[in-house]
Amino acid sequence: DTLPSQFVVKATNDSGGVVVCKDKSKLDIQTAIAKLRSDGGRDYTLISKEYPYRNVPHRYIAEKYMEDESGFELKDYKFFCFNGEPEFLFVASDRGTEHLKFDFFDKKWNRLPITNAHEHNMTLNKPQYFNEMLEIARKLSKPFPHVRVDLYEEENKVFFGELTFYHFGGFTKFEPDEWDYKLGEYFDLKSIQKKH
Repeated sequence: DTLPSQFVVKATNDSGGVVVCKDKSKLDIQTAIAKLRSDGGRDYTLISKEYPYRNVPHRYIAEKYMEDESGFELKDYKFFCFNGEPEFLFVASDRGTEHLKFDFFDKKWNRLPITNAHEHNMTLNKPQYFNEMLEIARKLSKPFPHVRVDLYEEENKVFFGELTFYHFGGFTKFEPDEWDYKLGEYFDLKSIQKKH
């Protein structure tokens, strides 16, 4: 009852499960609760051996609903960071549609010829606050050998999405194979061994 007319709710321990409410007067509350309970009950330490999530408290959080100029969900800027340095990113666009797109760029916004389970959106422009995003990604990723930092740009601000330690659970290939290999070279296994 205390939430605004538009909002987003998700489980803190889930991946991808979310209830998007654009109009609270039309929300089927029982269906939303059932979805959250089902999605929030997943244990990714068992499903895909993603052990950093083992002790994440099972909670639900509500966030502000935001959309970009297309009227769809926001573009998601996902920075792959290694030892505190963002090396490349992809932009998830047309979310909430049947035609989700992933486009890869290096940290200078040069397009990379990479495919990762989705088609491309060839009309993307560099975000206004790209340099600020890079700095935020550096700060948030500093403690980790590898993490993906997800950010959004809306209302002339940068918003934090999440930290992801296993992109697609580590199961979805980057194509072509040469790029799967090149991206893997960013992992500094010696520094990981020293920290663990």
